[in-house]
Order: sequence, then C-alpha cells, then structure tokens
Amino acid sequence: MGLLTIGAFAKASRLSPKALRLYDELGLLTPARVDPVNGYRFYAPEQLDRARLVAWLRRLGMPLTRIHHVCAMDAVPAAQEIRAYWAQVEARNAARRELATFLINHLTWEDPAMSATVKPLGIRYAALSDTGLVREKNQDTAYAGSRLLAVADGCGGAGAPASAAAVDALKHLETCSIPAGNLLNVLEDAMEQAKQAVHSVAGSSSSPEEAGTTLTAMLWTGSQLALVHIGDSRVYFLRDGELFRMTHDHTVVQSMIDEGRLTPAEAASHPQRSMLTRALGHGADATPDMRLHDARPGDRYLLCSDGLSTVVSTEEIRRVLSERSEPERAVRELIDLANGSGGPDNVSCVVADVMELQQ
Repeated sequence: MGLLTIGAFAKASRLSPKALRLYDELGLLTPARVDPVNGYRFYAPEQLDRARLVAWLRRLGMPLTRIHHVCAMDAVPAAQEIRAYWAQVEARNAARRELATFLINHLTWEDPAMSATVKPLGIRYAALSDTGLVREKNQDTAYAGSRLLAVADGCGGAGAPASAAAVDALKHLETCSIPAGNLLNVLEDAMEQAKQAVHSVAGSSSSPEEAGTTLTAMLWTGSQLALVHIGDSRVYFLRDGELFRMTHDHTVVQSMIDEGRLTPAEAASHPQRSMLTRALGHGADATPDMRLHDARPGDRYLLCSDGLSTVVSTEEIRRVLSERSEPERAVRELIDLANGSGGPDNVSCVVADVMELQQ
C-alpha cells in the first residue's frame, strides 16, 4: 500500500486533519512526506498504530506532552505509564466526588435535632500524645474538646510549633456559633487560618522549609461530624464491632499504591513511606479532603498520627477500641502498643464516643 493522503489517514486513525496538522507541528505525528510545492501531507500505513494510540489517549484526556512521552516507550512501560496516569485521574475524581458528596449532604441535610422524637447526642473523649522511644522530642499535637477533635504531626526542625499552631487555629470552633448553612465556609476559613499559622511559624524559623505539619480534625455538629484532612494522620470509626477507615493518606507511597506500582505490603518498608504529597507548610499542596459523616449512638472514632498506624495492625486497633470502654483507657493502651512495637515515632491518639445525652 502506498502513502495515504491526510484525509484518508484521518479517517483511518479517527483523528481530524486539523488534529493531524497540530500533531505534526508538535513532532508527535510527523508525516512520511510533505509535498514541497503544495504542502500536502502524506502518511505511511505503518503510522496508523501510533496515530490510533494518540487518538485513544486523547479520549482519556491525557495531555499531549505526556502522550508524546508514552508514544516513545516500548509496549510494557507504555502500559505502566497509562495505568499510572489513569490512577491519577481516578484519585482526582475521588477527591472531587468527596467534595460533591460533601456539598450534596451539606445542602440537603436536615438537622435531626429539630425533631422532638430524636434524642440529642454528645461525645465523650480523650486525647494523649507521646514522644515514643526513639525521637528526642514530640512534634505531634493532639486535642479533644466537646466539639473539636484534632491530631497534627509536625515535620522539620520547627515541626512541634507548626503542629501546635495548626491545632490552635481551629480551637475557636469550640465556642463559635456556626449556622447550619455556613459549615463549609467555616471549615474552609479555619483551614486557611491553620495554613497561615503554620506559615507564621515558618517565617520565624531560620529555615522556612523546616516547618510543616499534617492536620486531621473533626468538628461535632450535634449529629454529624465534619472531617477535614491533609497528610497521613488517620481517622477510623468503630460501628457494630467493625472498624472503618475514613481518610486517605496523602503520601508518595499511597500514590504509588493507587497507581498499582506498589502493594500495601511493599509500601510498609518503602524508603519514601513518610514523604507527604500534601501538608501545611512552605511550598506544599495544602488542599484538604473534606466530608460530612452521620453519627450514631455507640459509634467510636479514633484520630491518630502515623506513629500508631505504621506499627500497630488494624486488627489490634479494632480490638482495643472494641474492648476498652473508657476513651482514656483506649488511648493509653493504643500508645502502649505503639511503644511496645519499638516506638519509632511520636504517637498521638484521640478517641471519641457518640452517646445519647441525658435530658
């Protein structure tokens, strides 16, 4: 078969002549021959496979620069690159889905406390933070109050004041009045205040990049918990004996797991397992995950730094939360378990129980 005109090649490859001209200019699909007189482009039949791949990748929404990179690869690494790209797309969509769910719940929620038949709910809570057995100082901050629960894990030389500043910036939520329709704005403003507080700590540090922190917090609204989360601290909740994880780690290894490049078992010993992709600090992506969660009497919530989750198994966490009725005993035993496993990091825990208030 001879060379194909641009029209015939466009029809066979499912690419428009306009797109083919653009891809020629970008060096992505260079014609086999260009007529020196009239400038007509001609393509070889063997270029169809590459052109069809470009067309499929464009339908996936892949940027042209990344398509150029994929097309230069052999089949196996190209497939791995496409898998990694799609995992990133799904992660972005998951974050948008969380926000969409938050907005839908926020806009349609009716406060059950307005009904005379519903008993009012409250929380009982305990918070504890420990240096661990290896670190010289504690850079974690844990806080629990009647409305606010929070854990922050500082990093860098000024990590301790950074984590404390982030949590302190949220404490006004304990006492401020929040109209039902303004919850999202209040949370967004509070996270911005936390971000600025950490930046102030960084500004007073000799090296600004050495002041950063994770921040995971829950605000009790009376029958719901509003969650804001950035970093690799975690939230779990126990309901009817089952333990559920509510947060997604913002780390390099979690991204690699999402992309299928690592298994969870491999991630546990990966040298970059503590490297964050989101945090509060100098030059970091500070976009939080946000969601609303309907609470039930008997629910138990755990907020913890990675000093617990990296060394204590999920089953052990579930056992302690199930067996220890008092929040104070639960946080103490969880920290003892982390230290019993070597205590390689600071460890912080907040446990809160949802209960019916006595009238």
